Amino acid sequence: MSKHVHTPLNRTSLVALIAFSALFAALVVGCGKDGGGDYEGNPPPDYAKLLADSPPELAAIHEEADELLDGGKDAYEKRIEELNGYPIVANVWASWCVPCRAEFPHFQEASADLGREVAFLGINSEDSADAAATFLESSPLSYPSYSDQDRNIADELNVRGYPATAFYDAEGELTYLSPRPYTSTEELEEDIERFAVRGESP
Repeated sequence: MSKHVHTPLNRTSLVALIAFSALFAALVVGCGKDGGGDYEGNPPPDYAKLLADSPPELAAIHEEADELLDGGKDAYEKRIEELNGYPIVANVWASWCVPCRAEFPHFQEASADLGREVAFLGINSEDSADAAATFLESSPLSYPSYSDQDRNIADELNVRGYPATAFYDAEGELTYLSPRPYTSTEELEEDIERFAVRGESP
């Protein structure tokens, strides 16, 4: 009867195994719901100065800055109807989503640049209210977000992953759902001009 011989790992193999384990752990933490714990936030533009003299419907949005609004899908869809006449940009995000955090500065800047002509809204999906509120303290927005813990709004928009951004034309028609994070304010503003302001489809 043969014996199974256990061969000890040599030093090179052991070091490689440790390195792989560390890399794997980092990837898991970075992509998971608890990732990004060291995020320090992003200071906002001077919203009060840049958004002064906004039309009443858009000024009402700015007055609700950083609020997490209840009411779910019905309240969100009612707001879209009430904003008839204005292009709309709705960003779907969660505080635990690392790509969402990375693109937040671009939404801060774009909403400050365009918030007197375009309506911005957030959709905080599959997130806890406490975590979302804490995150907004570190990266304030000029507009509110609708709470969507049950994903009813995200499902209605056919969102498959986070972040995602919905563009509506001035008549409230959804023209495009972007399924990827924005890596620059210029890129985001180009899509706002194309899909929301001009109301084009891809």
